Amino acid sequence: MIVVDDQAVVRAGFAAIVDAEPDLTVVAEAGDGATAVSLAAAEKPDVVLMDIRMPGMDGLTATRLITETPGGPRVLVLTTFDLDEYVYEALRAGASGFLLKDARPEELLSAIRVVAGGDGILAPAVTRRLIDTFARSAPPPPAPSAAGPLGRLTQREREVLLKIASGLTNAEIAAELGVTTGTVKSHVNALLSKLGLRDRVQATILAYDTGLISPRGVPPG
Repeated sequence: MIVVDDQAVVRAGFAAIVDAEPDLTVVAEAGDGATAVSLAAAEKPDVVLMDIRMPGMDGLTATRLITETPGGPRVLVLTTFDLDEYVYEALRAGASGFLLKDARPEELLSAIRVVAGGDGILAPAVTRRLIDTFARSAPPPPAPSAAGPLGRLTQREREVLLKIASGLTNAEIAAELGVTTGTVKSHVNALLSKLGLRDRVQATILAYDTGLISPRGVPPG
């Protein structure tokens, strides 16, 4: 993985935590977005740990450039603030999730492994608050349309998408719907495939953008 932060001490700290794990390796470090983009292309890491606020090219622009490359690495955004407007934009730019810089080492390592494994990081308490704040400041989304992207989903898949956007885990969704966790996983994989999405983070943003769920976490109407 690549660690990107404009503070050398912070980079070194994250790198030391990661390199102490037998299954994780830091292949490069960068102090700005432009260097991160170049290193991502050259080193082809699985994950980029990305700071947002940096001089020159910021982490938001770098995230967009890195994630728009087919087969490129996944980006895990780091932020000092749990309500940073740049984080929401980073998720829109293709980041697979975000983590606060004061997260415990075990939380950091877990997040890296989840993102490397192909899923997205949605810390419900923080992410729902962030989306709620910035969705309210955006123009109201359109009402869900059968002709739109959600029209490709079955009714059950729409239900699962709604619950994902509400911050529920697969186990919680299974309990609410009265099905097995394996069944929920199948529905999640199906809806991601139909919608051309990479993970639960992108699914959540689409649910808000299409009006399937309101900023306060409930279906519109």
